[in-house]
Amino acid sequence: MCFLPCERKGNINTTTHLGLWHLNSHSCNQSRQRDMATGGALPMVDLAPFFTQDDSDGVARATEAVREACLTHGFFRVVNHGVPAELMARALELSPVFFALPDDEKAKARQAEGTAAPFRAGYFRAPVPAHSPDKHEFVLVFDPKLGFNEYPAEPAGFREAVEECYAKLTELGLLLQDVLNECMGLPPGFLRGYNGDRSFDFMAVHHYFPGTEEENSGLNAHEDGSCISFVIQDGAGGLDVLKDGDWVPAEPVEGSIIVNIGDLIKVLSNNKFKSPTHRVVRKPVHRHSFAFFFNMHGDKWVEPLPEFTTKIGEAPRYRGFLLDEYLQMRMSGLIHPPSRPEDVVHNEIKITHYAI
Repeated sequence: MCFLPCERKGNINTTTHLGLWHLNSHSCNQSRQRDMATGGALPMVDLAPFFTQDDSDGVARATEAVREACLTHGFFRVVNHGVPAELMARALELSPVFFALPDDEKAKARQAEGTAAPFRAGYFRAPVPAHSPDKHEFVLVFDPKLGFNEYPAEPAGFREAVEECYAKLTELGLLLQDVLNECMGLPPGFLRGYNGDRSFDFMAVHHYFPGTEEENSGLNAHEDGSCISFVIQDGAGGLDVLKDGDWVPAEPVEGSIIVNIGDLIKVLSNNKFKSPTHRVVRKPVHRHSFAFFFNMHGDKWVEPLPEFTTKIGEAPRYRGFLLDEYLQMRMSGLIHPPSRPEDVVHNEIKITHYAI
């Protein structure tokens, strides 16, 4: 959803998304046309056939489109995905209202007392320390049914919007996991059985501060440690994916959701499916997004599947590992960056840590 919050001195304008969409649609359209002309546009997949009865041909076409996107980009855009446009718009309108609160009020978004989430839930502000290359703040939330998340009373409706987005993106994750199961040629229902525990999924509600000519890193180049990731973004832009050595912008397109394949599917497929490098470049305006990570339980042992190794005579490219070990290393680097600037890059944990 293309919603661009206007920058004001010491405040954030929360003008409705529809008017701002029209204000910015011309520049968004120009960017999309430029990308298409250069072959840089992300693949787009229409998921409507999965919500329609008796459209087996449409399902087959959409599944093949997902498969091709996973093999070539690892990043694609979905439309007709089942997440209501009104919900996405409402969430993106309330996010800047929350992040405009004083820090002590934002800090009331935290992990509930007496709970044990996989990682600490709640509000964080990067960078810690100040030399970290990333400049943003975020709220990390888990499945509301687990009782980990606490929220401030204001803004009204923020909690409800976050929890509705979480539920709808979980449904989308389950759908695309089944699609990936077919794309990977696995036995029917394999991934759903292998990855049936949803307690390690999480969502980050992001606010990126306006960039300057001297400093514009919002989120450094990285790959996701998930199975599948989803991004609902406003109209500010700045999300880029690395394709064949070039940064391709994942431009905001009204009503769409960005999908990217994460490291876990890359490992299970023995490098057949891409886990693409991507980043966020800060623009001169505030940027808001919701990033959902469809994950696996930390107790899961992860290694290349036989369908991509022994059954086709290929050697595994990764040694097996316990997922919790990998996730804890990644989250530690995110929430507690090293104290010396020269150690920031070297501290980043990548899936290549397990490469053979």
